[in-house]
Amino acid sequence: MLSAADKRRVHILQRVLGLLSALFSVTMLPPLAVALWYGDGGVREFLAGGCLSLLIGLLLYWPVRHERSSIGLRDGYLIVTLFWAVLGFCGSIPLYVSDSLDLSFAGALFESLSGLTTTGATVIVGLDELPHSLLFYRQFLQWLGGMGIIVLAVAILPMFGIGGMQLYRAEAPGPNKDAKLTPRIAETAKFLWYIYMALTLSCTLAYFFAGMSAFDAIGHAFSTVAIGGFSSYDASLGHFDSRIIEWIAVCFMLLSGVNFALHFLAWRGRDLRSYYRDAEFRAYAVIIASAAVITVLYLYISGGFGFWRALNSGVFHTVSIATTTGFTTGEYASWPSFLPVLLLFTSFVGGCAGSTGGGMKVIRVLLLFKQGLRELTRLVHPNAKLHVKIGSHVLPEQTQNVVWGFFAAYVGLFLLLMLLVLAAGHDQETAFSAVAATMNNLGPGLGKVGANYASMDDFSLVILTLAMLLGRLEIFTLLVLLTPAFWRK
Repeated sequence: MLSAADKRRVHILQRVLGLLSALFSVTMLPPLAVALWYGDGGVREFLAGGCLSLLIGLLLYWPVRHERSSIGLRDGYLIVTLFWAVLGFCGSIPLYVSDSLDLSFAGALFESLSGLTTTGATVIVGLDELPHSLLFYRQFLQWLGGMGIIVLAVAILPMFGIGGMQLYRAEAPGPNKDAKLTPRIAETAKFLWYIYMALTLSCTLAYFFAGMSAFDAIGHAFSTVAIGGFSSYDASLGHFDSRIIEWIAVCFMLLSGVNFALHFLAWRGRDLRSYYRDAEFRAYAVIIASAAVITVLYLYISGGFGFWRALNSGVFHTVSIATTTGFTTGEYASWPSFLPVLLLFTSFVGGCAGSTGGGMKVIRVLLLFKQGLRELTRLVHPNAKLHVKIGSHVLPEQTQNVVWGFFAAYVGLFLLLMLLVLAAGHDQETAFSAVAATMNNLGPGLGKVGANYASMDDFSLVILTLAMLLGRLEIFTLLVLLTPAFWRK
């Protein structure tokens, strides 16, 4: 039997989850409007998705609507995890019931969460023939998931008397989840979304003036700024065969992979030097630039590419894979020698903390590198007092332990998920790259999943869906729910 305090806690969780689910139903309105505008027959799908999301939200919220209490950190982790699960389910309804698609429920759930987690892996073949509303919906899901629907909700929940700090800490990426740009966390969430929308609008206009239709410009801006990679064409951005469009994508993918707090500081201070002063940004730039130089030179030297083609294709694919966007213009998986694996490895690093990028995040990789150098130095100077610094700041030992713990958990879970996909009968290249591409929220892999995931069985799709969630929630948010200590009073 639950105590009175436990019942009250359940009611608070139920109320917040119901509100968030009801809010999600509103996201069905834009694709519904697109379906009505184009008359493509997609109205039923989005009415079903919207009504079901609203019904679930009301069923959860209404019985406990009068409960008033703040939520704790543990509640935040539970709400965020449950919300993403409910979100994925509700988001899959239009895809599952659509007459234009023939997806199993596992496939529809995979596609839905691939959009919301900005992974960009797809089980759909024949995108060029799909209704406009479905194409818009997939890319709109990525845009919503890019900055995180929870972060948006944090800006709204105070109106209902619910504090959002614990949700923000559970949702925000990176090892330091306590940093706020403004004194009030709701204001922080609003500023992040202002920057996000400004980038989206700028990207849309750039694509439009580069030759895309208004529909394609909006949809691909959603995918670019969210670092998602969904496209309305099977050939992805390669469909447009435009170097200008590719370089526009490169610019906005790079910007979206940067910590949004740096964008805010640069805007507020009218000073671009805030980027250079940030150690994570410098590491981010060096990693991508180094990988791009290696890729371009090898493509050119291998003889299959002229210099300008090697430059365009090499830089575009390096930035796309390294930032975990996943746009392609050709069969990068069939590039010579080690290049496809090299680019796949850059996705393990991913974008900066506080960006829409996936992967382990640049700051964690930088800290692991610095800690490794410190241990090497200790072998020579065992009595020296050595500190790990980011810029001029000494990193607390607790943060270093958290980073090592994250890395250990990441490696352990990666191996476990890869073994499960191997057990389903897939070859090693496919299993390794599929888990890497989904856990890093990248999308395209190698082998059978180089173009899409249509050949994967339902069991493997469920495993890879879990990998996407682990990557989006940065592992600990989900793993903490499995520990006995979390459930103790």
